[in-house]
Parts: sequence; C-alpha cells; structure tokens
Amino acid sequence: MIRRMFALCLLLAFAAAAPAARGAESFTIGVMNDQSGPYADLAGPGSVEMARMAIEDFGGAVLGKPIELLVADHQNKVDVGLAIARQWYDERGARAIFDITNSGVALAIQDLAKARDRIVIFDSASSSDLTAKACSPNGVQWNADNWSNGVALMRLLIQQKLDSFFFITADYAFGASLEADARDAIVKAGGTVVGAVRSPLNTADFSSFLIAAQASKAKVIVFAITGADLSNALKQANEFNLAPAQYLATPITYLSDVNALGLDVAHGLTFMQSWYWDLDDQTRAFAKRFYARRGRMPNDNQVALYSSIRHYLEAVAKAGTDDAGAVMKAMREAPIHDVFTANGTVRADGRVLYDRYLMKVKTPAESKTPWDYLTVVDKIPAADAFRPPGAGGCTLTTP
Repeated sequence: MIRRMFALCLLLAFAAAAPAARGAESFTIGVMNDQSGPYADLAGPGSVEMARMAIEDFGGAVLGKPIELLVADHQNKVDVGLAIARQWYDERGARAIFDITNSGVALAIQDLAKARDRIVIFDSASSSDLTAKACSPNGVQWNADNWSNGVALMRLLIQQKLDSFFFITADYAFGASLEADARDAIVKAGGTVVGAVRSPLNTADFSSFLIAAQASKAKVIVFAITGADLSNALKQANEFNLAPAQYLATPITYLSDVNALGLDVAHGLTFMQSWYWDLDDQTRAFAKRFYARRGRMPNDNQVALYSSIRHYLEAVAKAGTDDAGAVMKAMREAPIHDVFTANGTVRADGRVLYDRYLMKVKTPAESKTPWDYLTVVDKIPAADAFRPPGAGGCTLTTP
C-alpha cells in the first residue's frame, strides 16, 4: 500500500511538472475565443485554423524552439477566461494570448497580462476601452474597435438626413462601449437618440426589443450586437417588416454574419470592414488557401489574427528574446506590411492603425459567385478610421 501511494504521488508530481517542462522546450502562445457560442462563427475554430496558418508560414519555430499553440473556449464568461489565462501564463509558460472575442473577458485579461508582464493581443474583442481608459503597455488591439466601426457609419447616416436613432444593445461591456461611441458621434453630428433597450447575450427572441424600436419611430435602428445575435435579430426584423420604413444599422458586421443571413435579408446593409477576400489578387489567393482548409472564406477578424501572430513572431525574432517590453518595442517600431494591410502601425496606446473600407452588401442579383457578398463604397484612410491618440483617455506614450 505504501509503495502504491508513493507511486501515485510521483505520478501526480510528474503530471504537475509536465506543463512547465513542455513550456521550457517550446515557445508557447495561445488563442482563446468563443468556440461554440454566439461568436463562434466570427472567430471560433476558423480563427484557430488561421493561427495555424500563421505559425506554418512563419516557419514553425522561433528563438530556436518549436511554436506550441494552445486553444481554449472561454464560453463568454469572464471567470472562465481569467482562469484559462492564469493557467496559460503561470503554468504553461505562454508568452502571448490572442483573439479573445468577448470584450468583458478581454478587459479582465488586459489587467492580468500587465500584472504577469506578458502580452495579450485582441483580434476580435472590440471594446474601445482596450486602448482608452483600460489601455496597457502589454496590450494591442488589432482589428477594429467600436469607435472605428460606429463613428463613421453614424456620421454617414446623419449626412443622409437619417438623424434619429434607437439602440438595441448587447447587455455587457461590448454593447455599452459601442453604444457610447455611437451616441457621442450622433450628438456631435447633430442627431438625436430617442431610446434604447438592452438585450442579453445569446438571445433567441428579439420581438419585444424590435416592437420597442418600431414604436419609437426612429429613422434608424442601431443593432449594437453581433454574431449569432445579430443574425437572429435581423431575420426577425425582416419578419416584422421594419425596413424600409426604418433604416437598420449594423456597425459590427462580418462576412460570416452576411453568409448566415443570406443576401435576401442582408442586402443593402452598410458597415465598416478592415479586410475583404475579393479586394485584389493577393487577398483572393490568401482566401483560397484558407478556403481549402475550412470550406469558407475568412472574415476580417480571422485575417487580423493571422497578421497579429506573424507580426508578433517577427518581433520576437528581431528582439532575440521573449521579454514583453522588448517584443512590444519591436512591434511598435516595425511597419505592418502583409495580406491584412499594406501600411499598418502599432500606436503607443496599443491601437493598430491602417486604412479601412466602408462596404455595402450586394443584392442577390449583383452577386455572381459564392461568397461574392460585398462591394467597396469608400476607402477610409487610417488617420480618419480610428480615434485620435489620447482622445479616449489613455496616457501611454512611446518610450
């Protein structure tokens, strides 16, 4: 019995030590996002596949070590995401965590990464606070934030005399941030907000919210939601015949959302995008590679993840170390020139800057091939596409 107990103790000790041993033998990074819930389509397994592509294209190793990729589903729960991040940073030796998806989880991990002196890069968490009042020298926001997605669209609508608004807003950090940024833009452009309701995450029935929006007589209904919730809300709005009497504005919309909706419902929607597969020969060739692996075209979140991992690994190689401060410095100093953007830069507050596109969803008649969903309305230069430095309350400056 004593020998069996001793053997069991040895086995448990070995199991506890194994993650640290693996971390010493490999260079470990992680992708954490929603793998099975309402945001799985806009990030999820597709983003994990994109991360694998980035690691393969980089060469599979850095600082003489093979790159190990950790993957987890935070289930859109802050406590779950924090527990995973702590384990990855503290036990698995992860040097950086990517993607995140949920803004509430992202804000919590931002603080943890700073405390652990590790790096976190947000590819699909869009709260503007991540580079504003919650900014960190250890955090980077790669794909667009709520300010970038919401402000340009609100200004455009008011220019078209669509100047009264009603919000249907996701009831957590992401929705609050998006509504706040959009409201600010509306007021500054001379518009008015006549009302708002909050919808719980993963809501199946939007009827009461849509009835309130319809009764408000607002010229514009702003859906400050995304993912599967946005698809459900727009399908039900179509059943209620809200449009064309009221304009349906969807600031946070992805190619995957349009695919889920179908062009019969989604046509005419106008929103900002960072990337689209059919922009040029380079984007088409890259998307074809992803399509061969996943059977679908990537959205801009997923290509942002590819870009961020490549740029991070290149910075590690240039710095010759995995030290967070040295790597962040190398990331800020190097321009971003890849399939995602030809002119990207990392600002001191962690905001990545690049030109963006205002896009409109095609009608079924305009779409000629599968996934031929969007057309470019306008190209927005980086200086206009993102909030000016310091405007959100971040005081970080480049050392």
